[in-house]
Parts: sequence; C-alpha cells; structure tokens
Amino acid sequence: MQLNIKYFGLIAEITRCNEETLELSNATIGQLKEVLVDRYPELNTKDFQIAQNKEIVSSHTKVSGEEIAILPPFSGG
Repeated sequence: MQLNIKYFGLIAEITRCNEETLELSNATIGQLKEVLVDRYPELNTKDFQIAQNKEIVSSHTKVSGEEIAILPPFSGG
C-alpha cells in the first residue's frame, strides 16, 4: 500500500521534505514509526505524534492508507 505522508514543523526540517510516499503493507502505526526512525535516525531523539485522517492515533492502530501526518509537539496556550 502506498502511503502519502506529510511532515510538519521540526519534523519537516529533519526529513528535509514536506511530504513523501512510502510503500508499507499490513502495518500498524508503530511499525510505520519504526520505518520512519530507520529512514531518519534523528527522529529517534524527537517527540512526535502520528495522525491518520486528521486524528491522533496510537501505535497499535492499523495503517489504513489514508491521510497520514507526522506532527511535532505543540507549544500552546
């Protein structure tokens, strides 16, 4: 399955791209995270969340192949 992954903020700086397509079949979000950390080792030292279809999901969630976003931690107020 082809995944269109979008990167934001600090994560986009680390990956040096705003989006890319990866091939991944029958995987969980946790497995996707492992693939991303293997591809971009600096991510291992950063906190980030993964959203699927505009909703933050856990590492046990199955990847559906729909919209995936990699989000840096947000400072807020």
